[in-house]
Amino acid sequence: MSDPIHVVCPHCATVNRVLRERFGAGAKCGKCKQPLFSGRPIELDDGNFDVHVGKSDLPVVVDFWAAWCGPCKMMAPHFERAAAEIEPAARLAKLDTEAAPQIAGRYGIRGIPTLIIFRKGAEIARQSGAMDYATLTRWIRGAI
Repeated sequence: MSDPIHVVCPHCATVNRVLRERFGAGAKCGKCKQPLFSGRPIELDDGNFDVHVGKSDLPVVVDFWAAWCGPCKMMAPHFERAAAEIEPAARLAKLDTEAAPQIAGRYGIRGIPTLIIFRKGAEIARQSGAMDYATLTRWIRGAI
């Protein structure tokens, strides 16, 4: 039996302790009872960014994007598909830089889309520019 892993609920941002072998068994949040894994990117904002990035034992891949950005729109379906394949090995998340400019500034986001992979709050990889599905999943798997 393995040690519990801290997983942040995508619905209520509660930190849950979950055994890795329970990931595939429909692990649910102890507070809100919603599934901890949905196979979809989660939305981050000023209120939940730090808990998801800093409290999760899972790597968190954050797509810094904006609604007006053409390359961001082109990459969005690839990011969505990657979340379905990669989760629960990592959490994929999106942060709208227009809605959360302070967080974008904290990480020096100058161009979008920019992807940053965090592990326990520390940046472990960064890539700017849109990627197709194969390139995106290869990059994420190589970094995590």
